[in-house]
Amino acid sequence: MDVLYTLRRKHIASNNDFIYSLHEGTSLCCISVKNIVAFTTRTELEDTLGKTYGSHVYVSDLNTPWHSHRVTSKSGTVLALEWDAPGERLLIATDGGDISIWTPREHVLNIWTCIGHSSFHGEAIIGAAFFHNGRKISIIAEKRDSVVYSEKMSHVKFSPSVRGFGGGAGEGCIVMTGTGMVGGILLPKEAGAKIITAAESLAATRVTLSIVDISYGKNGQFVVAVSNGDVCRVQCYRVSVKYADDRLHISSQALPSFFLQSFKSNGPGGKVTGLKFVTREDADSLVVCANTVHGGVVEVWQLTERPVSLHRVFQPPPDPFKTVAWQFECSYSTNSPITCVTTCKQALTTYAPPPSYVMIVTNDATLHCLYRDSLKLVGTRSIASAWQEDTIKHQRLSTKITHMDLTWLGCALALVDSHGQLYVVKVPPILEPGVGMTVNVASGLLEYCLVTGTDSWDVLVSIQLSIVDAITDRITDNFNRQPLSVQQFYYAGHLALRTSLARLTQNGQTKVADLTSLLMLHSVSTAFTSLLRPSDLSSHDKGPAESLAALLSDNLTDIDKVLLHLEGKEFTVEPSTLQSLQQLIQWTADLALNILARLPEQYKSTSVSCSELGRDIKAVNTLRQLLVIIRVWGLLRTTCLPMFVRSAENLDVLALLFKLLSKLVQTHEPDDTLIDDCCLLPSQVMIPQMNPSTPIVCIASPSFAYQSFPMQLEYGVEPEFLVFEPDQNILEGCLATDQNVDTLRHIYLGKQPYLVKQCCRCGGKAQVQVSTRTAPIRAWDQRWLRSCRCGGTWRIH
Repeated sequence: MDVLYTLRRKHIASNNDFIYSLHEGTSLCCISVKNIVAFTTRTELEDTLGKTYGSHVYVSDLNTPWHSHRVTSKSGTVLALEWDAPGERLLIATDGGDISIWTPREHVLNIWTCIGHSSFHGEAIIGAAFFHNGRKISIIAEKRDSVVYSEKMSHVKFSPSVRGFGGGAGEGCIVMTGTGMVGGILLPKEAGAKIITAAESLAATRVTLSIVDISYGKNGQFVVAVSNGDVCRVQCYRVSVKYADDRLHISSQALPSFFLQSFKSNGPGGKVTGLKFVTREDADSLVVCANTVHGGVVEVWQLTERPVSLHRVFQPPPDPFKTVAWQFECSYSTNSPITCVTTCKQALTTYAPPPSYVMIVTNDATLHCLYRDSLKLVGTRSIASAWQEDTIKHQRLSTKITHMDLTWLGCALALVDSHGQLYVVKVPPILEPGVGMTVNVASGLLEYCLVTGTDSWDVLVSIQLSIVDAITDRITDNFNRQPLSVQQFYYAGHLALRTSLARLTQNGQTKVADLTSLLMLHSVSTAFTSLLRPSDLSSHDKGPAESLAALLSDNLTDIDKVLLHLEGKEFTVEPSTLQSLQQLIQWTADLALNILARLPEQYKSTSVSCSELGRDIKAVNTLRQLLVIIRVWGLLRTTCLPMFVRSAENLDVLALLFKLLSKLVQTHEPDDTLIDDCCLLPSQVMIPQMNPSTPIVCIASPSFAYQSFPMQLEYGVEPEFLVFEPDQNILEGCLATDQNVDTLRHIYLGKQPYLVKQCCRCGGKAQVQVSTRTAPIRAWDQRWLRSCRCGGTWRIH
């Protein structure tokens, strides 16, 4: 385990103990499936004087953690912080009973809006959980090494927590209070509708609770483990939430409880400090932490079924009477008291019991990583050693870890201290505990990310550069062996995944440009062909795009002869729509120019950094189809055609591009005549630059491999040592530019645009507001609304 980076606040201006104590508090943190961490602080991050005392909630991407954005501020203390399964909603609950659910407005990380609010006045909310949506995908343990995705991973049967109209999963959450009350909140499907709430006592009588954890049962119920802390007893309940007659109905049933094994009647007294189910979806295993005068202890309890011997009068001979009870499994002791504990969020495989880590932090700021099986020690790490030596001594000594959370894949751990400072630790993959990231494990986890949509950042920062190419080859080979329908469904995600891997290495930036162009070409082709409609309604199985692809399979090199075989009505589009697509049409022609102009260097050069798009016959054929469609649309509206800077006015650039691309498809390996024609191309047409590289400052970049750990970062300050500027592989005679380019709409934004959206992963920029709002452009913008083309989150820059 290595501490990757520490993220600290500015120095507090005063050494006065009273002023200094205003900055301290029990901070919380929680990581979403998109690797966005939410955390709380006592004062705002920019405040060094203690004037903003309260409870403030911030979010940041683990890839660019110095850009932290405030969600909201509360006068009370935030005691519960939870993300939902898709990572779109954040629940914030306070000690005064205030509950609010927030979501990023238009999926922008630094602009948040409240979509639901409720209150249980006077109740301290000590635990919360969103309703389960019933979707769960796991790696089948026996077929983990299989190639086919459908054999390796499958949907596990799991019931939603609450069913709405038609049996669909309801959206909402349950909360637990310190007085033993359970509350339910159901979010409405329609905007503006009223939120439905309900409350019920957890037990027959209300009791004081201090610690709680909530897990999901397979049948849709919640299993809740609670303790009042002072007595070393853990009580469990089954909670069911039903929606009927426009109301929520909550019922609770007591389950077997237990006393900790380490504290017997004649032993020293102790106090329970932590409760965690081994995973959220496994209600049969529970981890309990407690402190005594001698240190801390961790115990694992398993819910088992055991026979009970009865008198033969009451027990029939064939079937013995059975009951369920908690059984003590193993324990682990520490010399220092335990301050916080966490476990894995989900079971990646179908192993029973599921493999999981138990992470604990002791009072001396030491992190212990334990494997759930027998609580075997995987490793320890001192978090105190990550504190920088030039920090004020008082500040360093009084700081302590208050909360932590594992990522959804379990490869990274985020910790937060009493000042709201973050620490991110790399953790060995749970598929092979104690072993580093291998090619087999990394490729399996990345394919799991591809199928489930889980963000892969924590896997990428755990990969050594020496095995990146081997992982890429393994993922590509496995993808090519999938059924054709599966390849079509995951094609865009597969390209984005390979792009993220290539972005990790210094010499992979040319590959990044190629893969980005392939992804954009796929998207443009989908957008253009979706506008075409068959003239004959009976031919639903073969649209205009399929007919054009079949026609181009013949050895036709003249684009005008191709038009003679097409049905003009099928390619007719409104002229206003065509004009709005001009930037995408221009980008398509520019890509064709670049591929052809780089053919000589691709087939003659021995450099490993040259583009290889010309070898992708599928991409070249897609370009040929688009050029034909653009030619037809040019007859409908001339102004939508791409613009070229030509040496001769009578040069038909579109016809020339189609001819050269057709020869490339026919020959596969270009002959000398084609190479000579491509060498002449820059003298005939000005070649525009494609994918101009921009500097990026982030964790998952080639600069990451050359750093000494832990990296010392500061809120609001971009680290200069992480700046990476890819080499510009500019073609000779190419029209280069130093302006920013909209990576989605392919228009120039200027050298220093005032307001843009920027991706937290690849650094790509895009316009916030678009003036042209035709239906195809709206559909194009919606394609990239949730995330960038690489899958990263947007933020306003």
